[in-house]
Formats: sequence, C-alpha cells, structure tokens
Amino acid sequence: MGTQPPENHSTAKDERSAREKAIDDWLPITSSRNAKWWYSAFHNVTAMMVEMHEMVPGKRFDRYHELGQHAFGEKLGLWIVVPQQLIVEVGVNIVYMVTGGKSLKKFHDVICDGKCKDIKLTYFIMIFASVHFVLSQLPNFNSISGVSLAAAVMSLSYSTIAWGASVDKGKLQDVDYHLRATTTPGKVFGFFGALGDVAFAYAGHNVVLEIQATIPSTPEKPSKKPMWKGVIVAYIVVALCYFPVALIGYWAFGNKVDDNILITLNNPKWLIALANMMVVIHVIGSYQIYAMPVFDMIETVLVKKLGFPPGLTLRLISRTVYVALTMFIAITFPFFGGLLGFFGGFAFAPTTYFLPCIMWLAIYKPKTFSLSWFTNWICIILGVLLMILSPIGGLRQIIMDAKTYKFYS
Repeated sequence: MGTQPPENHSTAKDERSAREKAIDDWLPITSSRNAKWWYSAFHNVTAMMVEMHEMVPGKRFDRYHELGQHAFGEKLGLWIVVPQQLIVEVGVNIVYMVTGGKSLKKFHDVICDGKCKDIKLTYFIMIFASVHFVLSQLPNFNSISGVSLAAAVMSLSYSTIAWGASVDKGKLQDVDYHLRATTTPGKVFGFFGALGDVAFAYAGHNVVLEIQATIPSTPEKPSKKPMWKGVIVAYIVVALCYFPVALIGYWAFGNKVDDNILITLNNPKWLIALANMMVVIHVIGSYQIYAMPVFDMIETVLVKKLGFPPGLTLRLISRTVYVALTMFIAITFPFFGGLLGFFGGFAFAPTTYFLPCIMWLAIYKPKTFSLSWFTNWICIILGVLLMILSPIGGLRQIIMDAKTYKFYS
C-alpha cells in the first residue's frame, strides 16, 4: 500500500537513464568516442593529464571538472575547477581573436603595400570572428578534426617561414640584445610578463581530458595508450615550432622583435603575407579547440539544469552569443603581448602547472617524502609563484599599451 511497484520504479529509472544518455550523445564532449590517436595529436598541437582519465576502474573522467569533483568533492570540485577552466578557455579565445585580427591586418597591409585605404584593426577582428559564427555550429571535437589538422600543419609551416625568413634577412646592423626596459622595475615586470608568455605557450592541459574523452577505450586497450602517442607527437611538433623561432628571431632582431615575429618581418612580401594567412588558419582551429569545452559547459547547464530542449536552435543561439562576446572583448582590448602574460600566469598556471599535481596527491596519496611526493610539491610551489608573479607583468603591459591606444580604432 502506498509504495511504488518495483517494475514502475525500474521503468522510471530506465527512462531517466535513456534521457541522460540521449543528452550525453548530443553534448559536444561525449557525443563521439570514435577518435583516433592522431586526432589527439592535431588537437594537442593546437591546444596541448592523461593517466588520470581512467584512474578509477570502469569510469572515465570526460571533463576536467569531473576529475576535480572526484578529488575534492562534488560541490568543492566544481568551484575549484570550473571558474579557472573558464578563465583559461575564454581568455585564450580572446587572445586568438586578437591574433587572428592582427594577422589578417598584416596580410592586408603587406599585399597592399601602402596603396590601399587603411582599415581599422576592429574590422579585421570582426572578419575573423565571422568564420567562427559558422564553425562554432560544428557539434563536437571529431567534427572539427579537419580544421584542427589544417591548424597543426599551418603552425609548423608559418613557424618555419618565420625562422627561415629571419635567417635569410640576417642580423640587423644595430641589433641590440639588451633588455628593452632601462629601469629596474621595468626589467622586473618584463621578467614576470615573460614567465606568463612561457606558461601560455606550453600550457593547454585544460582540454586534454575532453580530447581524450573522444577516444574509444576498453580494459584491454585503454584510451591513455593512443593518447600518449598523440601527446608525444604534439610536443615534438610544438618544440619544432617554438624553439627555432625564439632563438633565430632573437638572433636576427634582438630586442626590436615584435610579440609576433611575422609583424617584424616584411620581405619577401608574398612569403610574409602567406605566413600571416597561415597564422589565421592556425588560430581558427585553436579557437575551436578551446571553445568546445565552453560550449559543452554552457549547453550542459542549459539542458540539464535549466531544462531547455537540446537542438539546433539552442546550439545556434548559445554559441553565437559566446563568439560575439569574445569578439567584443578582443576589439576592446587588443593587446596581444600583455594578454599573453596576464592569462598565461593568472589562468594557465593553476589549471596546467599545479592543480593537476594537487589532484594527484589527493587521489593517489603517495608516501610522504617519496619521489612522486617531492616532484608534485615542487611543481605546486613553482606553479603558485608563476600564478602570482606573471600576471603582474602582463597587467602592467596592458596598462602601458592602453595609455597610447585609441579604443575601437
């Protein structure tokens, strides 16, 4: 009397499970698990924790915040991870908006060679954003694998052009290898900002679980094996891109080199124009990689928490609003160098350099003073210092740039 029959309870549970599965099959992170290891290489090159994805037998942590919830608890894990991850991904998308717009403007200026009407940077950022209003409607990581592949190839290509053209140009006659700043505070703040730049360049673990979630996994063939292949290939490609550009670019131009070396180079014009267009293609793919987890978070809240029906209309509105927001912020604050340093330290340092270490210690609980314990604590201390110091330099650079910048120009 008054109790629900077992079969009715089972039916309701089955219906709820079927609905949850349908939603998971629609959400971008969990909609496809058919990715190959080379997909992760493409994505990681454009983005860059693998052992922890399936650390609990029979369970996959498909999202960064799910791992955080396992380590810190359901509510605390969300509050620790989600805000930081959102800062990273939104911040990176803003930087890519600026990068894409500036590279398009450089392409235009090189091709026109002073013969065309000058066009505001604002319009080039809007042109770059227009691509994302379309691409953002692609449903999941696997659907953008082609875009991601093109982005990875472009990354290697324009980097090669950058250092090759620098070698061809040779050293400037008055090349100066001293620090740009002449005052002690300027040198210190410049050092802090540089730390943020490095953190930005070699970070990106914020999306690694979401990428790994797309790879099929069985007890015999766990996803971490192909994922490790992809990560190794990705880091090799990243090293091939960054190290020659950094070393040869500094050798050729010294402290006169721009934040983006392709802005410094002007000849041969056709090659520099081509390289800048390659940068545009690269950051198109990179933007989508970092935007996809944000889309997943937004759509999860809208569907699971607020009860909106999943479908094309919801996806169109939510993703269009997000792209428009990042475009507006990029147009308002198009300070590439300062943004790199600020977001590199403030956002990337926690999610990339010390939060995974804290999770590892909380979950695995290695023996005190063991090698694993020492290694993780060293990374935590260095990561915290990076988070505190590098945003100072980046924020100072943004303030200095803003003094002479005419907004929406």
